[in-house]
Amino acid sequence: MFAPETLDQIIRRFGFIEARLNEGVAPDKIAALTREYSELRPVVTQIEAYQRAIADQAEAQAMQADPEMRSLAEEELARLERELPALEHGLRLALLPKDAADARPALIELRPGTGGEEASLFASDLLRMYQRYAEARGWQVQMVSQSETELGGLREAVMRIAGEGVFARLKFESGVHRVQRVPVTESGGRIHTSAATVAVLPEAEEVDIDIPASDIRIDTMRASGAGGQHVNTTDSAVRITHLPTGLVVTSSEKSQHSNRAIAMEVLRAKLFDLERQRAADARADARRAQVGSGDRSERIRTYNFPQGRMTDHRINLTLYKLDAVMQGDLDEMIDALIAADQALRLAEMEA
Repeated sequence: MFAPETLDQIIRRFGFIEARLNEGVAPDKIAALTREYSELRPVVTQIEAYQRAIADQAEAQAMQADPEMRSLAEEELARLERELPALEHGLRLALLPKDAADARPALIELRPGTGGEEASLFASDLLRMYQRYAEARGWQVQMVSQSETELGGLREAVMRIAGEGVFARLKFESGVHRVQRVPVTESGGRIHTSAATVAVLPEAEEVDIDIPASDIRIDTMRASGAGGQHVNTTDSAVRITHLPTGLVVTSSEKSQHSNRAIAMEVLRAKLFDLERQRAADARADARRAQVGSGDRSERIRTYNFPQGRMTDHRINLTLYKLDAVMQGDLDEMIDALIAADQALRLAEMEA
């Protein structure tokens, strides 16, 4: 099933990197080697477990020729027959091509969709949900920009989350999130349907995306606040337009210098994401459409408060623990999405 030379090549590469790190390498190479070492270590662990089982199987088969050892050999073979399928499956998963962006920090952009003020309030609820999830996993959360309505809803928000495997676990959150509930603004007790959009972008570095100054237009404007003493009276907000694509990003924190840096970071991430989507489209990546990790306009999930359920429409999974989910208990849903993605990719490899 697995080419021995391929497995041996991975083990040799891992050993080479381990030796280099032990010897000491130039500072500019440490980060890349350490990252590759961390990525290969679980793969090598799976390979070694699989190879040990195959060797044990061959040894047990040879022992069957000895009448005194036959009974023990058959017990060992029965055990290995039970364990090998799981080891093979684990190795297939470990050998799946990795998304190069999986280990990167993520930028999460939230905006209200249809539904007026209720959509803004729901977007604010989603923001807190992701913040709680990130904090529970020990990730670092930084608000990049945030604009609120007078009732405490979100006009828009961008936050940066850094930590181990952030983008890998959050990338399937992109899309339209729909909510069904009685809004706090509704006096008649009627259930309304509203929506908010979530975009999860891998953080891009300057080496990934070069943005010539001639490709952008930067405008400054007065930042809008919630009213009263919060009104910003200086032209500190920054809007950057990327002329070739028409992408527009804004940042309205207090410092204009900070706003330029924030807006450029968000623009770079969006352009990087566009390049990733183009590459996926060029490969006719059918599974991306099935799992829905790239289409920002796709309705991916419904949060039904009267029934206490959340349903992910891409994998037809419903959880009846909406209160816990809104408190950041997302692992069961995210694990199911990752498993569905892996199953699709395995099916493609074996087709």
